[in-house]
Amino acid sequence: MPTAADKVVDEALELPAEARIGLVDRILESLNLPTRPDINRLWAEEAERRVAEVDGGEVELIPGEEVFAKIRRKYSR
Repeated sequence: MPTAADKVVDEALELPAEARIGLVDRILESLNLPTRPDINRLWAEEAERRVAEVDGGEVELIPGEEVFAKIRRKYSR
């Protein structure tokens, strides 16, 4: 016997793609998770913070090749 959720999913899958995307967005919003604009804003803030740290000399930059060499040594065993 299908559950109520199964019935909802079956009906949702009959909707056009655009409507399904809207439905997914509404369901995710109901979970009080960060929305896409919130996530984008938070990443932008994090990028700005990191740039400021680099510009201010607060962090030590490590060349990418050095980082990859360390990863290769660590995981090539």
